[in-house]
Amino acid sequence: MAIEIRETFQVQAPIERVWKFVLDPHNVAACMPGASLEQVVDEKTFIGNIKVKVGAVMAAYKGRVELTEIDEKSYTVKMKAEGTESGGGTARGSMLSRLVTLPDGRTEVVAEASVDLTGRIMQVGRGMIQGVSKQLFQVFVKNARAQLEAEAAAAAAGAPPPPPPVKQEEAINALSLVFRTIWAAIVSFFRRLFGRRER
Repeated sequence: MAIEIRETFQVQAPIERVWKFVLDPHNVAACMPGASLEQVVDEKTFIGNIKVKVGAVMAAYKGRVELTEIDEKSYTVKMKAEGTESGGGTARGSMLSRLVTLPDGRTEVVAEASVDLTGRIMQVGRGMIQGVSKQLFQVFVKNARAQLEAEAAAAAAGAPPPPPPVKQEEAINALSLVFRTIWAAIVSFFRRLFGRRER
């Protein structure tokens, strides 16, 4: 089952700092709950794990991520990933990330990903997986933004940089994210319903 994800977010930090951040696998893994970095094969190839728990369904993937294209002029990076789940499932995907400097000095990050999943995690259904994926990305964005903006503030004040983000190794317990996804869908439904009635 293929899942398409497209997200955009802004960071109060210069583009050079954000660019350096997204190319460092230690930073990326630390900001994603449930992810751990096992090995840096070379500057473009990494091996790691990610665990996700949705209710009674636990999926643990071990895989390889490769940066297939790095364009420093356009601040664009492409990557592909392949992983296997302990229960026999698989995850394959690709992602394109593009950075843009905004007029106020902030950096905008646009991420487009396509992921093909098989295995136990598919029991919860496409819609739920897509919703949970969005919520998980938002958790990553929150952690990455906090780290980047703390670094930028420290640099502006001439203070020493903050410590790197704490490594997150616990499984992502997505049950609460599932509830938030369901609630968001309910709220959206009633907004559309009442919006039609008011016309």
